[in-house]
Amino acid sequence: MVAPGTLGESVADWYAAGHRELPWRAAGYPPWGILVSEFMLQQTPVARVIPRLAEWLERWPTPADLAAVPPGEAVRAWDRLGYPRRALSLHAAAVEIAERYENRVPSGVDELLALPGVGPYTARAVAAFAYGVRTPVVDTNVRRVLARAVGGEGEPGPPQTRRDLEAMEAVLPLDPARARLANAGVMELGQTVCTARAPRCDECPLASLCAWRAAGYPDYEGARAPRQKRYEGSDRQVRGLILRELRAADVPVPAGVVAKLWPDAVQGERALAGLLRDGLVAGDSVEGYLLPLS
Repeated sequence: MVAPGTLGESVADWYAAGHRELPWRAAGYPPWGILVSEFMLQQTPVARVIPRLAEWLERWPTPADLAAVPPGEAVRAWDRLGYPRRALSLHAAAVEIAERYENRVPSGVDELLALPGVGPYTARAVAAFAYGVRTPVVDTNVRRVLARAVGGEGEPGPPQTRRDLEAMEAVLPLDPARARLANAGVMELGQTVCTARAPRCDECPLASLCAWRAAGYPDYEGARAPRQKRYEGSDRQVRGLILRELRAADVPVPAGVVAKLWPDAVQGERALAGLLRDGLVAGDSVEGYLLPLS
């Protein structure tokens, strides 16, 4: 059995020796920038986030700058990052930070969790990477590394927040600075080496410690997380088409124009109703539709 902390220390050494140059992992990167990056990185590839993040922070360098504009502007600037409700949540979080925390992103996990749209992963990522708080940071990549290296399983199975946080806590070095490296390192390891489909085990810094490798890479037979539905032909695609039309318009878009964006009238109406319910679209069939102003 691997001694507690050994795995985390090994990954911290590996990460410190060299890793991808990601803006939000650079020393001194502002907490607001890290918070924005974590919102954007939820289910969106790194390559798409980097340019959008730079544009966002140039336009809104502080929470108060974003809070001062209508939420529809956040949705417009979100463009095609996907899951646009994140833009509304980020705007709401900016308002909260500007009004309650004097325009400074809070450092405590509990305070961060109280912000709109901030869950267990995002709260701990901001606390750890922006403020050096020793707290476990767990995403899909981390769960996979821990499942293999510690649990001897080829896949992590469905997420369980408490279990997953405890598993990462068990391997974190005690020193906060080393814990920060370990958190970033395990995540980086899962993204670049211990990948889901083609792990490069011979290059892994945990090769000698990995329980899955020691067991001979047994097939995974446990429960699996449900797969995401296809995007093509889904309500998500229709919602995206409607939002794209509204982003490009400076005035309300007539209902007839919106109706022609998708051939299936029932699905189109359902997608539009969902956008209105989620607060991503404002207006009605008489006055037309637009991005939210408040």
